[in-house]
Amino acid sequence: MDETQGYDIRGIELTDDRYTVEQGFVRNKYRALDPDGNVVLRGKQKMLKMKEEFPFVDADGNEVFTVKAGGITDIAGNYVLSDAETGADLVILDNDYSLLQDTWKIRDATTEAKLAEINSRGAMVTLARNIVPFGGWIPHRYEITDQSGAHVGSIDGQFSLRDRYEITIDDASSVPKEPVVAAAMVIDAIQGN
Repeated sequence: MDETQGYDIRGIELTDDRYTVEQGFVRNKYRALDPDGNVVLRGKQKMLKMKEEFPFVDADGNEVFTVKAGGITDIAGNYVLSDAETGADLVILDNDYSLLQDTWKIRDATTEAKLAEINSRGAMVTLARNIVPFGGWIPHRYEITDQSGAHVGSIDGQFSLRDRYEITIDDASSVPKEPVVAAAMVIDAIQGN
């Protein structure tokens, strides 16, 4: 049985194992593409909001879920992913900010149990990205692990004028795909990449 079934978002179903997330020319506007190059999800950061908010729509422009910050200027904090159709809070994207390691936990919104973790790879690269001039040009690389720490996938930044990430999910039996794809967009926007 698929353990991610309780985190299904009614308006979208991501069934592939690979996605590409591209940043638009307008800052903090993103789209996710399937392996055939079809847009499956779009997200953008709402501007001039007291709390950061990211509405996500499907390929037809229908709102499917929203990610909202738990507090004002929440660089290291919680972001709640809510289903647009039901209004239910499904997961929390929890950022543990550090100069040496970018760590994001995906937790159940009700029980707060950890479902997955997204960690940057390489303390020296993360440190360089944070303190070296033009460090933001160094592409991010993240490893996705399940609740027990086993590898389930990766998010690899590509060197380009617009931020671009290749998401690979090797085993999604216990990790919901939609929050992982959303996290790639939210991480990029929040950390000002």
